[in-house]
Amino acid sequence: MTPVRLACLDLAGTTIGDIAMVERAFAEAIATQGIVPGTSAYARAMVHVHRSRGCPKIDIFRGIFPDNEAQAQAANLTFERSYEGAIERSGLVPLPGTVEALDKLRAADIKIALITGFSRGTLGRVLAALGWDDKLNLALCPEDAGRGRPYPNLVLTAVLKLGIEDVRQVAVAGDSDNDMLCARRAGAGIAAGVLTGVHSRERLLSGGATHILDSIADFPTLLLGHPHALPTAVR
Repeated sequence: MTPVRLACLDLAGTTIGDIAMVERAFAEAIATQGIVPGTSAYARAMVHVHRSRGCPKIDIFRGIFPDNEAQAQAANLTFERSYEGAIERSGLVPLPGTVEALDKLRAADIKIALITGFSRGTLGRVLAALGWDDKLNLALCPEDAGRGRPYPNLVLTAVLKLGIEDVRQVAVAGDSDNDMLCARRAGAGIAAGVLTGVHSRERLLSGGATHILDSIADFPTLLLGHPHALPTAVR
């Protein structure tokens, strides 16, 4: 296996446990546009949200309001305000083993890039809350790459910015099938789906996962060449 030099990690559901906060922010955002809980329109919208996890938030709202850019933008603004307000009230908690995993990757001289579907402003609030400046080489949002997931741009932008010579030296970890699609389209050597987030093992595999991990805590073991220690790995 080609040695890994870059790890690209998703945020929500992969490294931070904020799934409920994100879901509430989506619900509040679409409610401001007249789609309220208890209606069939709300149920359809939340199914779309679930299927589109990992994608840029504005693209998700454009899928819910395909014929009204103003509504999509308004909902996206409400989402950002709601989520950032939740961060201010409650903070953010890394998923168990995340900080240790970051430290192990850094100790192994593997560069770390966070990639997300949040906007630049929201990503800035997240990074400020986490205080991971000394653990990361890069943090990218869709605005930095031109397109977000499931397109390959975020991973390829990280490759270019961090001077990685071969895309096969990249390992991606995420909790959605869109994370896996992004990784495989970029040519990453490893696309590891983690089971701490929104999508099932089956959804992750359908997106192209090369490995399935119980959590991000198992990621360093996979990258450092000991897959026998991972009974849930796909080989």
